[in-house]
Amino acid sequence: MKERERVRQQLLADPRVVATIVAAVREQVPAYAALDDGRLHEVRAIAAWALDRLLHLWATDSALTPADVRRFRGIAAARAADGRPMQAVLRAYRVAATVMTDEVAAATPPPGAPDAFALARMALTTLDTLSEEMATAYTATSEDLTADRDRALRLLLDDLIAGRHASIGALTDRAARLGRQLPDPYCLLVAEPADADGAVVTQEAALGLLAPLDGHGGDTPLVTVRGSRAVLLLPAAAGGAVPRALGERGLRGCAISGESLDRIAVAYRLAADALETAPAHAHHPARVLTDGDAQVLALLGGRPATTPEQISRLILGPLVQPGRRHLLEALTTYLDTGSATAAARRLGLHPQSLRYRLRRIGELTTRDPRDPWQRLTLDIARTIAH
Repeated sequence: MKERERVRQQLLADPRVVATIVAAVREQVPAYAALDDGRLHEVRAIAAWALDRLLHLWATDSALTPADVRRFRGIAAARAADGRPMQAVLRAYRVAATVMTDEVAAATPPPGAPDAFALARMALTTLDTLSEEMATAYTATSEDLTADRDRALRLLLDDLIAGRHASIGALTDRAARLGRQLPDPYCLLVAEPADADGAVVTQEAALGLLAPLDGHGGDTPLVTVRGSRAVLLLPAAAGGAVPRALGERGLRGCAISGESLDRIAVAYRLAADALETAPAHAHHPARVLTDGDAQVLALLGGRPATTPEQISRLILGPLVQPGRRHLLEALTTYLDTGSATAAARRLGLHPQSLRYRLRRIGELTTRDPRDPWQRLTLDIARTIAH
């Protein structure tokens, strides 16, 4: 037993062992390859605890305690909630056990044959026990989540906007188990009371936003509440009905539609930050803030989430195309002079011609150059473009 304890202490004192286990799991189990930093921190903590417990069982020639079993069951339940496949979780433990036995064999000096056989027997027995216990807990949690489908869908969106997922494949599988398909392309809408003293948005109020969005294709949007805000994941086709739905309920919002499915957490952060930082005159009952507004606000706040060129494309849209340079020229001159009459005079146009071009610019960009906030975003975008 002394030799086993010596090896145990040697491995626990070496941080390289846990790092090697985590690296092997990420390399050999695809569901772990794309984990974000927050989830990797959890994996490292579990790996360190499991290594300590398994080596203790070997050193003391003992078995898993009820407390150990409860913790493994809790881990399995958490994996069911975040959608990581159970087979991937169990595969990760088998990989970890293999690395652990390799590290024990590489200890200096290595343990003798009887201790090595004892390690292999302990690993096999423990893996068999935890596989059964974790599979049972995983299945029970999955069934509970599916039974409470509305809650499960809210948890799915909560995990999406928090970035708590291993891969898009895992999310798609999790949604499919709930009879849903994630919208692609999508629109992520974050809404809040337009009045700073307005009531906090409840789940019921958030669900009330769905009625005007019916008939726009796809499944019913996913809905959850974060603090005082409602969050909806909509099919992109439903985006056009959003301003009316919000305005009728005294809400304002930000709708992000330019991010990919694996960046829903980024889309949420963009929208939430935009609502935090947008001046009052940026909001209008007939429109919501969009990707372009959110990116401009991030740029002004020193937190650019994309390139200046992309911000320019988001705001100016078709105006950057060669065939519409006359419109970009009209916009630039209007912004420089401050009035349609002065801009027309500089360009040698009739004022009505200049006003027509401004209306056309509004149609193409969905931004009115006469509106203070939208004029600012257009001015920033054309400055970047030049």
